[in-house]
Amino acid sequence: MVFAAPGEALTRAEELLGADPSPLHASVAHQVIGIWQRDFGDTRLALAHLRRARDLAARAESAEREADVLATLGVALVHAGRTRAGLEAFERGVARGSGHTRARVLYRRAYVWWVLGRHGEALEDVRRAIPVLRQVDDVIWTARALTLRATVHLALGSVERADADFTAAEALWDTTGQEHDKADAVESRGLAAFRSGDVPAALRLLDEAAERYAKLGTPTFMLTIRRCEVLMAAGLTTEALAEADAAVAALDGIGGQSTRKAELLLVAARAARLAGEPQTSLARAAVAVRLFAGQRRTWYETHARLVLLEARVATGRGSGRLVADAAAVAERLAAFGAPAAPEASLLAGRIALDLGWTADAERHLAVAARSRHGGPPLARMTGWAAQALRARAAGSARGVLEACRRGLDVLDDHRMTLGASELRARATAQGAELAALAQRASLVSGGPRRLLGWSERWRATVLSAPPTRPPADPVLLTAMTAFRELAARAEEARSDGGRPAPALEREQRRLEREIRSRTLHMRGEAPDDGDRFDVRRLLRRLGDDVRLVELAVLDGRVQVLLCGQGRVRRFEAGLLADAEAEAEHVQAGLRRLAHPGAEARLPLVEAAGARLQHLLLGPAAAHLGSGPVVVVPPGRLHRVPWALLPALRERVLSVSPSASSWLRARDTSPPPGGRQVLVRGPGLATGGAEITDLVQRYGAPPGPGTGAARGGATGDGSRLGVGEGGVPASAAGPVPGGGPTVLEEDAARVPRVLRELDGAALAHIAAHGTFRADSPLFSSLRMADGPLIVHDFERLDRSPYRIILPCCDTARFASVGADELLGLVTALLPLGTAGVVACTAPVNDAAAVPLMLALHKGLDAGLSLAEALRDARASLPDDAVHQATGWAFTAFGAA
Repeated sequence: MVFAAPGEALTRAEELLGADPSPLHASVAHQVIGIWQRDFGDTRLALAHLRRARDLAARAESAEREADVLATLGVALVHAGRTRAGLEAFERGVARGSGHTRARVLYRRAYVWWVLGRHGEALEDVRRAIPVLRQVDDVIWTARALTLRATVHLALGSVERADADFTAAEALWDTTGQEHDKADAVESRGLAAFRSGDVPAALRLLDEAAERYAKLGTPTFMLTIRRCEVLMAAGLTTEALAEADAAVAALDGIGGQSTRKAELLLVAARAARLAGEPQTSLARAAVAVRLFAGQRRTWYETHARLVLLEARVATGRGSGRLVADAAAVAERLAAFGAPAAPEASLLAGRIALDLGWTADAERHLAVAARSRHGGPPLARMTGWAAQALRARAAGSARGVLEACRRGLDVLDDHRMTLGASELRARATAQGAELAALAQRASLVSGGPRRLLGWSERWRATVLSAPPTRPPADPVLLTAMTAFRELAARAEEARSDGGRPAPALEREQRRLEREIRSRTLHMRGEAPDDGDRFDVRRLLRRLGDDVRLVELAVLDGRVQVLLCGQGRVRRFEAGLLADAEAEAEHVQAGLRRLAHPGAEARLPLVEAAGARLQHLLLGPAAAHLGSGPVVVVPPGRLHRVPWALLPALRERVLSVSPSASSWLRARDTSPPPGGRQVLVRGPGLATGGAEITDLVQRYGAPPGPGTGAARGGATGDGSRLGVGEGGVPASAAGPVPGGGPTVLEEDAARVPRVLRELDGAALAHIAAHGTFRADSPLFSSLRMADGPLIVHDFERLDRSPYRIILPCCDTARFASVGADELLGLVTALLPLGTAGVVACTAPVNDAAAVPLMLALHKGLDAGLSLAEALRDARASLPDDAVHQATGWAFTAFGAA
């Protein structure tokens, strides 16, 4: 019962002890309390109860009872870090027990061998236990033994054997009422899915196991360890670090198992290293090594030493001693049969290369490269990275490029199994080294065309295919509706009293976690090998007039690839770090210029634009010709207002996440019918004043009471406050006479807005924008019933061909993975949108109205978004506020 219903078992055991039981029954009660404390509470209390249970079993003169308690005590001692005493307890237990009891003792000793990382001994003990347990028809313990054997197989990389045992165990669990063990079986299936490379299934199963454990009220430290491993593989390293650290704190708070603490510290150390926090990784790994050594857990200690070495290298240390240490760790891991052995060999080879020890490097890299032909995706990528480094050391550029291509192909296949765009984006970080190696090799040997090809190979890959449509999941849809309602209520509370509503915000965060979790469970479509980037096709589409400027970054310096007139030329510009700093200064200047009275800053902002041009375009600025320009920046430069650069200020200018994305946008045809949708959200400073004029422009008379509202920028640049006029709610929907669909007031609710946006030719959405740096796919536009988030747009069959977003924060992105951007604009581009106009900086709302009206005038005359935006900027007054407003808006895509 202690695993089927832990709380009830604890209560029953305490009641039994209060009824003056016999020594035999008291031994059982103390053992149950000891198990509960061992697994869910204080290890010290567990040991006290289990020793009492052992003594009572001896008084009862029951050898079988004593053997059973000794096995439970052995597990508790090992978890407390007292490995020698734990193994001695098992020796006595095996000697005292017989038959069925001994088989149970052997199973628990096999579990301890697994905890200690001694997998051969674990398999031997469980091999001896299973036939006896089956013979006496002990379903529960047979299922436990099969689950354990499967887990050991997974640790050794034998996924197929593990899957067979998990399947057999699950069939047995279905015949029992052991709810805790059933949850453990689901958790184990999640681990198996992860080891086979199915990250979405792993996340789904681990979340299901967590729900089951929560109903039982039991802590889930082992589940946390496994979930953190999956999060790291998915690129969610910061989350993994936070979860592991929180679990360590919780474990310390209850005096929990020392073994679990060491494992959590190891996970935290790995997560910190992958998250770019080497000092944190060093600290966590050092404590883990010390704990594992004290617990005599050589398997885990060796893994912790690998992370410790990786963290030291990440802090800039490199020495012959580190090469020797990494090689020794690799040998020990290989002797254990650990799948991590190639990582250690790769580390040793990489350090040796940096020291110029080519012979030693070749030896270690050759060992690591063997993993490229088999195993899970990340192991094969490790092998291809080693092969690429071998080729670089041998001076073979062709070998480098071939290894990088093969490794990134593995990553592509893995990435396409992920349905969520966030996971696809973050997974690309795992290919950063391969892509950088290929770009360097291209720069040396292949010329600008080859460098362009490799720059595109890993740039904005999330946009290469539409994300998997969210499933028609009633739980997900209900959560999104509830989230929207709560967010609206929280916003209303803040607006009314100026204070947040903590209860509402807590529930909103819970719903966000649920929505995100269920979204991450989505599996991707089958890999698509079509539509590979072709430089010749790009040059044909550019023709003689258009120039495409792709910025690649190698070793911290910007390389400008200028494409047009049938050729690709390379120019070297400034340092990326300097450009990022200058872009932040420009953003600060534009924020100030959004308010009247800051005119004196205009020359400073213009001078910063000239410096940005030098850093980002260098000598290429003089070779742009006179025609349209498409800029393809790296993700870290997404805050640059490109229209501010002197060479681009008066041009037809558009921005694209990649050249491939621009080509797809050029090839996207507008939908038939030319349907226009105008949306006016609540709380805008100008009341969305441009909507009134746009209704007239697109063919319908305004409703009674329509007038141009007035307003200006608020302190944060948001379009807040209620305007003076607007089309009445009775005009919402298609306007008679074939005019646009107008959605405002109560008609501007998310379900209706999404229905109308689906397949529209043009959408103008005047709504307050909120960018969420912490969770970019919850970036939103404020509608009458709450936020319209990126996850909502992903449900569209086809997003509008052209979208205009006139409010602040609509073109902000989070840079994740290798060179990916997550945000509202980038979510729209793979869904059928060919062009977006949005702002990259806060704007003055009153000044945005004439810009928007001039923009639509150009579109009505048949211009593209980029052409119309160029003309709209030129039509604005030349004062500082209007100039800054024009620079803040960017045309994305090619429509």
